[in-house]
Amino acid sequence: MNIVDISVIIPVYNRQDTIRRSIDSVLKQTVKACEIIVVDDGSTDDTGRILDSYADKVIVITQENRGVSAARNVGIKIARGNWIALLDSDDEWLPKKLEWAASYINNNPDVKIFQTEEIWVRNGKRVNPKIKHKKVSGFIFKESLPLCIISPSAVVIKNELLEEVGLFDEKLPVCEDYDLWLRITKKYSVGLDERAGIIKYGGHADQLSRRYWGMDRYRIEAMEKHLNDNTFIRFILPEIIQKLKIIIHGSLKREKDVNALRKKLEKYETMLTNYLLNSHKD
Repeated sequence: MNIVDISVIIPVYNRQDTIRRSIDSVLKQTVKACEIIVVDDGSTDDTGRILDSYADKVIVITQENRGVSAARNVGIKIARGNWIALLDSDDEWLPKKLEWAASYINNNPDVKIFQTEEIWVRNGKRVNPKIKHKKVSGFIFKESLPLCIISPSAVVIKNELLEEVGLFDEKLPVCEDYDLWLRITKKYSVGLDERAGIIKYGGHADQLSRRYWGMDRYRIEAMEKHLNDNTFIRFILPEIIQKLKIIIHGSLKREKDVNALRKKLEKYETMLTNYLLNSHKD
């Protein structure tokens, strides 16, 4: 088996209750990471003191609060491994996550990005993901448009791939992973190891998805980056239009926001109509 160097990146902000669990799950791996990089994004709770206790086991970087994208990017930029594995500070890996990752990489030499299956725990209870969250493999750009079907804590990415497509968009407060996956899935096939390698926790009050209304606004922003691509525009425009209609319906009390969204909806409906007419002529 070829040696696979995997750098683990853990961004953290005010996660004193869960960061030990995450770090310990990496330290307990049956195959060790070449390095563990924890980026403390300006925590104001006890996270910093907890990280001090791991000083001999992990690389700790502390920065002013700049968001999860900036924290991940800082870790990726200094990573020495030829592969990057991300782990959110509220999730944990099962003991063979990296062993299975190394095996998958050696058995699939052409792969540049893949993920494992995952176990979901919500509010302390195991739950089954909905059908819409089902992970798929291959060229999955179209399947990735409705919502995020690649999990940061489950994914392993070749470092050179990130050098090619770019890192996380630090201007996006949420859906930054969705944005990156779209850039990748336009060009590359995504692999899937069907063994569950992580436990993904949800339902807690500090999840980013609870802080922002109309999460699809940011998915739309990510999709708009690809509207000049004739190969994918036929998939993107209907998805943008559908999301705009849902946001508008749920935001009627936000008059200023709704008016801007309605103008955008009209623009993209016209664009789709013109695209379909031109396609029919061709």
